[in-house]
Amino acid sequence: MKNRLIDWPTFLGAFFLLLLVTVPLIIFPEKGQEFVNRANEYMTTNFGVLYLIVGIAIFFFLIYVAFSDNGQIKLGDKGEKPEFNNFSWAGMLFCAGIGSSILYWATIEWAYYLQGPPFGIKPGTKESIAWASTYGIFHWGPIAWAIYTLPALPIAYFYYVRKKPVLKISEATRPLIGKFADGPIGTVIDILFMFGLIGGAGTTLALGTPMIAEGINRLTGIEVNMILKTLILLFVTLIFAVSAYTGLRKGIKVLSDVNLWLSLFLLIFVFIFGPTRFILESTTNSIGLLLDNFFHMSTWTEPFNALGPFNKTEFPESWTVFYWAWWLVYAPFVGLFVAKISRGRTIKQMVLGTMIYGTIGSLLFFGVLGNYGLHLQLTGEMDIINILNTDGAPKAIVNVIGSLPLSWFMIFVFTILAIIFLATTFDSSSYILASVVQKEVEDEPVRWNRLFWAFALCLLPLVLMFIGGLGTLQTASIVGGFPLLFIMIMLGWSFMKASTEDIRASEFYEPKTINLNYRKILDRLRRRKKEKEKKGPVDAHFEDE
Repeated sequence: MKNRLIDWPTFLGAFFLLLLVTVPLIIFPEKGQEFVNRANEYMTTNFGVLYLIVGIAIFFFLIYVAFSDNGQIKLGDKGEKPEFNNFSWAGMLFCAGIGSSILYWATIEWAYYLQGPPFGIKPGTKESIAWASTYGIFHWGPIAWAIYTLPALPIAYFYYVRKKPVLKISEATRPLIGKFADGPIGTVIDILFMFGLIGGAGTTLALGTPMIAEGINRLTGIEVNMILKTLILLFVTLIFAVSAYTGLRKGIKVLSDVNLWLSLFLLIFVFIFGPTRFILESTTNSIGLLLDNFFHMSTWTEPFNALGPFNKTEFPESWTVFYWAWWLVYAPFVGLFVAKISRGRTIKQMVLGTMIYGTIGSLLFFGVLGNYGLHLQLTGEMDIINILNTDGAPKAIVNVIGSLPLSWFMIFVFTILAIIFLATTFDSSSYILASVVQKEVEDEPVRWNRLFWAFALCLLPLVLMFIGGLGTLQTASIVGGFPLLFIMIMLGWSFMKASTEDIRASEFYEPKTINLNYRKILDRLRRRKKEKEKKGPVDAHFEDE
């Protein structure tokens, strides 16, 4: 009976597409890698400006939505309270959105910017240091979380307001594509989303596993090799498989709460026992620099360097465009997850909460961990850049944490945090993948379905990790995620179309929130249709729904 809930075309289509990409990479790794890298270079070079435009457009669109009548819509029934308190809600959306990647990049990203600064600035100058401290906060800031938030609008609206028990990207585009959402077009939209998510999860895996391995090496002396990385991956898989099996309220919520408390402990410890004044002043300076140059950073394309006598650094393509593409690949997943945990909140609360909590969380990580590492470099206490260039980022990151007081204990905390971060990202991913391949999700996806995608997320990237093709899968997922640029536009348009029509048709308002009773709206429209038959085509949308 439960198997009838599975949308088999989407289920098998996503799985076979992944095999279609990974099998040739296993058989022809060099040619496959060359093809994917060329496609990625062509896309970022020729369409990079499109990513930048879509990114800033989404940011301003969501600000408009939050303070419009559409933002006052309640996700749920009248008088219904939020399903999760603010702490747990913020923890779940933050852990799902950033994973162990933030431990990786917050600690070391400044070192890349210091060696290759933006805007043609010379490396090693005071100006380059200021930008090195700032650019990570920008890349993980408001636009990133705005991209994450957009898909949550139509998905949450249809799930909680129109009471459609379907958690699919195709369902969220129904106001635009109509009955095509039930056919091949809808299936293709869902498969593209799933492929992007599985590949994007590979990126998180590629960053998190070696970092955890280095932490274990420092704690136990065990050599970092493929066997250790495989055992780490299997252990993390076991954690998120159990969490995904137990469900949203027990597994994912508990892991996210633990993660948030450990994160706060790590940040507070580094802030107090590290260079407190430098961290505070550098972070404050970075916030000012970011606010002063937000539009410039959001739209910088380096056009003149490509034509004139100046050297083209390719900084926008290598960093900003890559990040925006990465966020787009993950956006439908995070949007689905945010929608699922936001019952009882208004659209405004969901939008502003996700963007504000997410940005503040990222700011704290980059401000504290990043500036602590930067301080070690500038004072000469540790040549982190040399370690980075010689031994790789994971070793540099663990050395930064190992320079703290109680170094063994702090590396232990950092490693545990990285493991749980990786697990929370993956259990959220498997939960959403399982939701997308079901025709209906009344409460939670079927358990065997959740477990299948939990292990699918692990096993396929593991095969590629053995042959050294994981980076190719990451790049392929970003290339394959290019259509998501247009799907994101469709999602925003669908939400505005559906919610605006419902608001205009509804007479059921509360002082501070709009509580839409969709059944009453439909009854009212049907009565109006009988009275004025000529107006039938105008209200046909509601009849279809």
